[in-house]
Amino acid sequence: MAYKINDDCIACGLCLDECPVGAISEGEDKYVIDPDLCTDCGSCADVCPVEAPVEE
Repeated sequence: MAYKINDDCIACGLCLDECPVGAISEGEDKYVIDPDLCTDCGSCADVCPVEAPVEE
């Protein structure tokens, strides 16, 4: 299972540097996670102030 960033994302960027495999990138309105790269480590969810990254 991979994480997905939901619409609660405020595009603060805290998750970007936390991803050990570089699966997170800046999207149009929010950050997005590439499910093919995501290792389901949860680092993004641990730092998100609005709990936007959720397990799919």
